[in-house]
Order: sequence, then structure tokens, then C-alpha cells
Amino acid sequence: MNKLIKTAVVLSVIGCLGFCQSLLATEKPQRTIALGGDITEIIYALQAQHQLVGVDTTSIWPKAATLLPKVGYFRALSAEGILSLSPNLLLMSAEAGPPTVIEQLKAVNTPIVQVPSDKTIEGVLSKIKIIASAVNETERGDILIQQLKNTLNKLESLKPQIKTKPRVVFLFSVAKGNLLAAGTGTAADAMINLASGENVFKQYNGYKPVNSEMLIAAAPDILLLTDRVLDSFGGIEKLMDFPGIPLTPAGKNKRIVIMDTLYLLGFGPRTAQAALDLSYQFHPKLSLDKASE
Repeated sequence: MNKLIKTAVVLSVIGCLGFCQSLLATEKPQRTIALGGDITEIIYALQAQHQLVGVDTTSIWPKAATLLPKVGYFRALSAEGILSLSPNLLLMSAEAGPPTVIEQLKAVNTPIVQVPSDKTIEGVLSKIKIIASAVNETERGDILIQQLKNTLNKLESLKPQIKTKPRVVFLFSVAKGNLLAAGTGTAADAMINLASGENVFKQYNGYKPVNSEMLIAAAPDILLLTDRVLDSFGGIEKLMDFPGIPLTPAGKNKRIVIMDTLYLLGFGPRTAQAALDLSYQFHPKLSLDKASE
């Protein structure tokens, strides 16, 4: 009885949405589907990838994850594709859906563990704890959390060297002739703040269409983009041809920072290192040799 009570407590901590009977069947090999690129990254970081039988299309790192069966985009799932892989555990982002599909999966008693999707360091730590518990790798989870904290300590130690914050705009895409720029409440805004930059469109919430006049008035020192967004522009030269960009301080000085999409925005196990790398891009004179202890 004590064993069953202990198991129930663990399941409640990791956010199980029910169907505990299936998760208690420890004799069965774990057949896990990860629905979210950050979730897949964490599973690999925990060295539990042997449990994976499928992933969603945002699971693009590490490269080995791209070779696993795909069940579609995590926001546009189908129950049939998921159930065809006979999973006994679904680790899914809180943003996964649509709701009708989640209800269908619940109806057939598919074990589901929801993973929070908040774009904060605290959110990353929570994700690691939840996933590590779900895949029975709590010790490795503790090690991974400590590694992340060590990198954050390095980032924090650099802050006394930072006297001014560069003005940064994160460009997401082009929509109907206008750019979309990141405001508050976005992963890009969170990363800009972690790297000691100032988001020039922080007065807006979410992603905001901006025209050339708004971009010039904002006067960013740095243009921040992901590799995929740069590809959508057609490369650096095409980006520099976009109206308004050449007239910004960033355009004039060609201060353009490009980072891998999942590395920058995924808020997974590499987030602390991504923030440290971005901080060096924003502040090229930073040195760990000069960092405060």
C-alpha cells in the first residue's frame, strides 16, 4: 500500500493528467512520444532517447531525433498518428492540441504528462524535473539542472562588466509587406533580457507588425534573427534591402546576430548556454577572466 501511495504522489508531482494505471505498468518497456522540440531535447540530454518511439515535427535537435517517426506538428496533432505507434507515455507541451485530439487520447486511456511551456529559466528547470521523473531519470535530471545553473552563474558573473544595454529588435517574419517583431511575452524577448539587451518593442505584447517608419524610429543597435527567418528573407543581402533596415543603426553598422531557431527560442536544456552566447554577441568585450567571483 505504501508503495502505491508513493507512486501516486510522484505521478501528481509530474503533472499526470490521469490514466495512472498505464504508468504503473513498470514491467512494460517505456514507449514514449515527445510532443515539443524542447521536450525531445531534454529526453536526449537525460540519455533516455531509447524510450522514444515518435516525436513531433519541431523535434529537430539533436539530429538523431529527426530520424524518429513523426506524428505531426504538436499544435495540430491527430489521434490516429499518435496511437499507431502504441505509446504508453505521451510527454506533451501544454500548448499541444487541438483540444479535441487531446480528449480523444484521454478517451482511450493514453497516459499523458503535460509539460509547462513558459519561457523562463524557472520554466526550463520545471520541465527537466517533470520529464526526468516521467522517464525515471531523476538523478540525471538533477545533474542536468546543476549544469544549467552553473552556466547561469557564469552569465550572472559577467553582468558587472555591462555598462549599457544594446537596443535589440527580434525580427520574426514578413507578413503582408510588413515585418513582425517580438514584443513582451515572447521567447525572443525573454532571451534578449537574459543576454542583457533591451527589446526596442517591449511596449507591445506578443508579435507586432512593424513598418519601415516604426523600425527607423525604434533605432535598434542590433538585428536578431533565427537562421530560418533569415532564410525566409533570402539571406543577408535581401534582409539589408528591406525598407527601413539600412537606415537603422543596426543596418548602418551591419550588426546582425543570427542563431539557430531551437537553440535561441526553444527554452530547453541548452537555453542557459544560448543566453551566454547571445550575451557575448551583444557585448563583444565581455570576458570570463574579468568576471566577478
